[in-house]
Amino acid sequence: MKPLLAWMLAAALAAPAASPAQDAARKPSAETGDTVKAVLTSPPQVPPPTGRSKPAKVVVELEVVEKELPIAEGSSYTFWTFGGTVPGSFIRVRQGDTVEFHLHNHPSSKMPHNIDLHGVTGPGGGAASSFTAPGHSSRFTFKALNQGLYVYHCATAPVGMHVANGMYGLILVEPPQGLPPVDREFYVMQGDFYTVGKFREKGLQAFDMQKAIDENPTYVLFNGSETALTGDRALAAKVGERVRLYVGNGGPNLVSSFHVIGEIFDKVWYEGGTHFQENVQTTLVPAGGAMIAEFRLDVPGSYVLVDHSIFRAFNKGALGVLKVDGPADPTIYSGKEVDSVYLGDKAATLAAVDTAARSAAAGTLSKQEQIDAGKALYAGTCSVCHQDSGAGLPGVFPPLAKSDYLSAQKSADLVRIVLSGLSGPIQVNGQHYDSVMPPMSQLTDDEIANILTFIRNSWGNSGEQVEKAEVEAVRKATPRAEGAAH
Repeated sequence: MKPLLAWMLAAALAAPAASPAQDAARKPSAETGDTVKAVLTSPPQVPPPTGRSKPAKVVVELEVVEKELPIAEGSSYTFWTFGGTVPGSFIRVRQGDTVEFHLHNHPSSKMPHNIDLHGVTGPGGGAASSFTAPGHSSRFTFKALNQGLYVYHCATAPVGMHVANGMYGLILVEPPQGLPPVDREFYVMQGDFYTVGKFREKGLQAFDMQKAIDENPTYVLFNGSETALTGDRALAAKVGERVRLYVGNGGPNLVSSFHVIGEIFDKVWYEGGTHFQENVQTTLVPAGGAMIAEFRLDVPGSYVLVDHSIFRAFNKGALGVLKVDGPADPTIYSGKEVDSVYLGDKAATLAAVDTAARSAAAGTLSKQEQIDAGKALYAGTCSVCHQDSGAGLPGVFPPLAKSDYLSAQKSADLVRIVLSGLSGPIQVNGQHYDSVMPPMSQLTDDEIANILTFIRNSWGNSGEQVEKAEVEAVRKATPRAEGAAH
C-alpha cells in the first residue's frame, strides 16, 4: 500500500465516532411531540429554554421588514430586517425538532428576500426554498440535527448588500438535555455598516457599495445602533449572578475580537459549537459565526463590551455596557469607577445631539441646542484631557475655562486647531504648556461647531456661536493633517 493511502486509512480508523446520544438526536424520531409555536424575541432579549423532554414540530413565523431606524444619534439608515430589528429575532429550538419555517415579506418592501440558516442541513440552508417577493410568504421544513448556536442571514443577490443592510440573526439549537441554567441570558450581534456619509454624519444615510467591497466600514456596531447597548439600553445584571451571552457576527466582512472590559469568560463555546474553552479574555467571532460565553459577576460597575480591534469600539461604535448593581467586594477589586475613561460620550445621553440634528434639518437650530449637543459630545472627545470642568491638568493640558488663549482666537482659528491638531509651547492664563493635541478631523462639521459653541459659552468664556458652515469652509481650505481621519 502506498504511504499516503496507508496514512489516510489509519487516520480514518482513528477518527472518533459520533456518540450514541449524537446519533440518536440526528435520527428521525417517532416521538415528536405536539406542534408548538416558537417564541421569538428582539435583541438583546433571549427566548426562554424550550423545557421539553422530546422533539416537537416547531412553527417559526418571521417577517422581513425594510424600515428606517437610528444608526447613531441624529443619523438614520434604511435597514432590511428580520422581525423589524437588527439583528433579527432570536430563534430557539431543541435538537431533533422538526421546524416548519414561514417567511413573510412585508408588502411595503422594495426587494425580494430569503433566509439561509446555518443550522439547516440542506443546500442553501433554506435559501432556495424561501425566496419571497414583497407581499408574499414562503414555507419550508427542516430537521434541527445539530446542536449549537448558528447565524442566519438573507442570501438574495447581491448577498453582501442584503447582509450589510442588517439581514442576519441567531438560531440556538439546544442539546436534548437543555443548557445549564443561568441567571440572565443576552443576545448581542456585531455587524459592519457602509454609508456614503462619514461616521455620525447627520440625517438619513445611504448604502455605499464601494466601501463595502473595499471592506472599509463607516460603522461597526452591536445590535444595529451606536446606542443599542448604552445609557438606558445598557444590559443590566446583579452581583452574584451568572450571565450567558449569545454573541454572533453578521459581518458581512469583519472578524470580531469580542471582549468584556473587566471580566474574564469562565467558559466560551467557541464558534458556537459543543466544546468550550475556559478562562478566556478575548475570543474571535468570524463573520457568519457565533459563540456562547458564560461568566459570574463578582463586583459592581459598568463592564464595557467591545470589539478589541479597538478603533472600531471608540471610533466606529462597537461598544456596549453591562451595568452590574450590588455590594462591593474590596477583596476582589478596590473600587472607583470612572465611566468616562472607557465610555466617553456614551456615559451620558446623546439625546441632545439628536434634537440638534432635527432642528438643523428643519432650519430652526438654536444656540442653546448647539450648546446642549456640544456638551454631550465634549464628554467623549475632550473631557479626559481638559476635564469636565474645563480646568485641564496643571502643567500638562491647558484649561479651557476662562481661557485668555481661547478668547484671543477667532472661530476659524479654533476650527483649524480641531481639524489639524496643535503641538508646541503656548501660554494660557500666564502658564506655560507644551503638549500635543491630536487632529480630530474624524468629527463631522456639525459636531465641531457644537463642541466649540459649548466651550465658548461655558466656564466664563466669550459666548460666541460657531456655525456648521464656518467649519465646512475651514475644512475645505485646510490641508489634511498627516495621520488625520477623513
